[in-house]
Amino acid sequence: MLLYVTLGTNDLDRAGHFYDAVLPVLGYRRQHYSQEEIGYSSDGDTRCRFWVVTPFNRRRATSGNGAMVAFAAETRADVDAFHAAVIAAGGMDEGGPGLRSYHAHFYAAYVRDLDGNKLSAVCESPQ
Repeated sequence: MLLYVTLGTNDLDRAGHFYDAVLPVLGYRRQHYSQEEIGYSSDGDTRCRFWVVTPFNRRRATSGNGAMVAFAAETRADVDAFHAAVIAAGGMDEGGPGLRSYHAHFYAAYVRDLDGNKLSAVCESPQ
């Protein structure tokens, strides 16, 4: 359904270091860089699906209240590793790894990046 997702940043280099440290634990790698944007894709995908950008209008990037990007995780251990990588890279905890009430196997962690954007990693398998 979705072609790609973008999140704004006020410091592209800082955001790049953050996401370069966090996304590989879920199998996503930096594939594109310019002065305005960084693109990531999953291993084997030829298109960037996640972008971190400086706002086109040159105004300050802000996080959205109620907005969140959820990344698919293969295993619960990947969710745990994502959460740990975010905290180690300076991000904020918004709900540690664990089962949630959405369904029997919904295992997720919630965090914020360095610009305050809310992120989640979710594993929906029983392992």
